[in-house]
Amino acid sequence: MKLSTFFTTLKPFAITYISVIAFSNFVFVLFSQTIRDIIWSFFKDTGGIVILGLVFLFALAWLFKARPHKIPKQYQIIIFDIFGKESRIDGLRTEFKNHDVAWSFMKFYKKSYPFCNFAMVTKQKNSAKKIIFKYI
Repeated sequence: MKLSTFFTTLKPFAITYISVIAFSNFVFVLFSQTIRDIIWSFFKDTGGIVILGLVFLFALAWLFKARPHKIPKQYQIIIFDIFGKESRIDGLRTEFKNHDVAWSFMKFYKKSYPFCNFAMVTKQKNSAKKIIFKYI
């Protein structure tokens, strides 16, 4: 009889012990696997989205920066004398449609007329001022 009363008094403790073990196992599995996997997958996906967003942002910035610029269609060579005053030498070609040709003629003119300075300019559409590209 003593043994049966021992098991009878042990029954509430055993149920409590089994409940605590089962709950702690549930909590352990929840925090060690389930929540960890949810958080890991969230940060993995978020990291991928952030990297992809940065790639698109860089590509968009590069496209805006690298868009083709409007190049001038007409170049002109202006001649300056020794005193810095604009002058004119007869027989020199001063109107060009190509930047490289104008630059080549400027170098040739500088060798031919070493005391003069030359500026390659183009006209702005919105202003009467000219933009100087090269000056020798």
